[in-house]
Amino acid sequence: MKKIPVTEPDEEKRDSAPKAANDASVPSTGVAPTEDDCEGLQADLDRFRDLALRSQADFENYKKRSAREKEEAIKYANSSLLEKLIAIVDNFELGLGAARAEGEKSPVFSGMSMVLKQLMDFLADSGLQPIDATGQKFDPNLHEAIAREPSEKLPEGIVIRQTRRGYRMRDRLLRPSSVVVSSGPV
Repeated sequence: MKKIPVTEPDEEKRDSAPKAANDASVPSTGVAPTEDDCEGLQADLDRFRDLALRSQADFENYKKRSAREKEEAIKYANSSLLEKLIAIVDNFELGLGAARAEGEKSPVFSGMSMVLKQLMDFLADSGLQPIDATGQKFDPNLHEAIAREPSEKLPEGIVIRQTRRGYRMRDRLLRPSSVVVSSGPV
């Protein structure tokens, strides 16, 4: 905001007025302020009042904007940590798939399933929501198409399968789903 210097031209007159009153050789004019002087002073007063109101409004807007930015920073502070953690979850799910090959009753598969459930609960408590894309209409805001395949069962533009799960953090997209999209019947 631009600062406007306040100068008072009457200051010199005030300083010299007592000297003139004490000096007997300078006669006092006794002229009353004219209408133009009053209008000029009123215009200055209005301008400074307007400036003060604008400054006050700017400061209120600044306070609101700062509070909103602070709230948003707190709300999304963990996003980079969670983004790194979902890469670990992806690898953990691959390991779980390999453990499933040994049998779903194996202790390794059971233990890994419990750990994955705990991880997913932690992510959900942190505001992270997985995006389920399979069978949904392709949405470029949520999905990243990596391939197109013909499909006899699905019309064009429907997600056939998801190769990497996407995630949202509250109302923001953290990572899009990597998907294969149907190109329709051959």
